[in-house]
Amino acid sequence: MAAAALTREGGEDAFRRLFRFYRQRDASDLRGVVDFSVPGAQVFRSQLSISSVSDQDAYRAGLQPVSQWKAYGLNGYPGFIFIPNPFLPGCQRHWVKQCLKLYPQKPNVCNLDLHMAPEKTIDLWGQSKEQLRRKGSSKGEPRSLLEKLRWVTLGYHYNWDTKKYSANHHTPFPSDLAFLSEQVATACGFRGFQAQAGILNYYHFDSSLGIHVDESELDHSRPLLSFSFGQSSIFLLGGLKREEAPTAMFMHSGDIMVMSGFSRLLYHAVPRVLPNPEGRALPSCLDQALSSDLPVGSVIEHSSDEDWQVCAKYLQSSRINMTIRQVLAEGQKFPEESGTNREGQAPSEDSHRQENSRAKRHKPNTD
Repeated sequence: MAAAALTREGGEDAFRRLFRFYRQRDASDLRGVVDFSVPGAQVFRSQLSISSVSDQDAYRAGLQPVSQWKAYGLNGYPGFIFIPNPFLPGCQRHWVKQCLKLYPQKPNVCNLDLHMAPEKTIDLWGQSKEQLRRKGSSKGEPRSLLEKLRWVTLGYHYNWDTKKYSANHHTPFPSDLAFLSEQVATACGFRGFQAQAGILNYYHFDSSLGIHVDESELDHSRPLLSFSFGQSSIFLLGGLKREEAPTAMFMHSGDIMVMSGFSRLLYHAVPRVLPNPEGRALPSCLDQALSSDLPVGSVIEHSSDEDWQVCAKYLQSSRINMTIRQVLAEGQKFPEESGTNREGQAPSEDSHRQENSRAKRHKPNTD
């Protein structure tokens, strides 16, 4: 296949060549992409710790009972777990709304803080909802502030300059997202997982995520959790070196990835965002309404029809990804640092476009 042939060419490393291949090809040439809805030879079923998460706790997080989940691994990638959409009907809507309406609020940090006055970024949702609701299909229409959102950091805020976290730049981690993350990690065999930092990425059809390794966390024994909502994407999972050709796979709305063990420190990237394969404006799993009968203690909240109209309009051309990390091991502290940096400083607009950056950032072609 063309993709396989690219990995044997000279010049660029194998990962970069495949990144460019999937970035530039049209959607009809994706035969080499693993689809977990139709597992192939490279895919095998993974065992979950079914009894470690009660059905009640799963329901409270908006998840099906763990006994109903399907989980897969990939040959050659120990510690990698792929869970196709385990969410209960309507529950994805809660996380989409949180990512658009609640999590971008202060004191959390977002890319717009780089070049806008603090008072201008206090209520991105309030400033954008009417514009989004009225938005048509014309490419010439001005973008709302929510459409200019590229990333939000939670908990320990990632410093894009130093590639580090620090004790003195921390805000409370959202309790609902911490609970969701704890249930998923526990089901995958990681009891005691603490969600301490989150990077939310906001993609559009022209967006990509550069080749990088998530190595800034001080405790690499804890997994990296990834949740996707909205349009689909191609995810590339490589090796310990960029000379190793990556495996391409689809990620659809509701899918969860867990990178642990050997796979925790592998190179990875997102070269493309794709329309969901159903050929609809939104995946059918997002059309489902939330049950009116939520369990006691549920972290899921009902979204108003008005709020969901805004979210749905946004997702027609976008994808949201939440990556959740445990930064410190139990009892571990940050090392003392000499000198200080501007904590939480994000990449500049120029560095935002550098395709060879290892930071966790988007590089839109047209923005």
